Amino acid sequence: DLSARAREGRLALSDVQRGTFTISNLGMFGIHQFRAVINPPESAILAVGAVVRKPVVVDEQDTVAVRPMLSLTIAADHRVIDGVVAARFLAALVQGIEFPETLLY
Repeated sequence: DLSARAREGRLALSDVQRGTFTISNLGMFGIHQFRAVINPPESAILAVGAVVRKPVVVDEQDTVAVRPMLSLTIAADHRVIDGVVAARFLAALVQGIEFPETLLY
């Protein structure tokens, strides 16, 4: 119901208040990395930095190549969510970004 009303432009303010998760992106301002603060009553916030080209080791033979790198930082309220759950979410997000074909069913 909520998705349908959003597509139709019929959401009320009360429908979108009191979120549980936020994505904060400062990358468009050239910020490479930052720590976002959780806004109560949310349980977690993801900080997204700018994509920066950096030299990185790309294989077991220590080959160095320039690759686009992105900083993602997650902060979680440990009264609501266990840290390992947040870490697994971040690991799955990284996997999806690095290998988007794994997201296809």
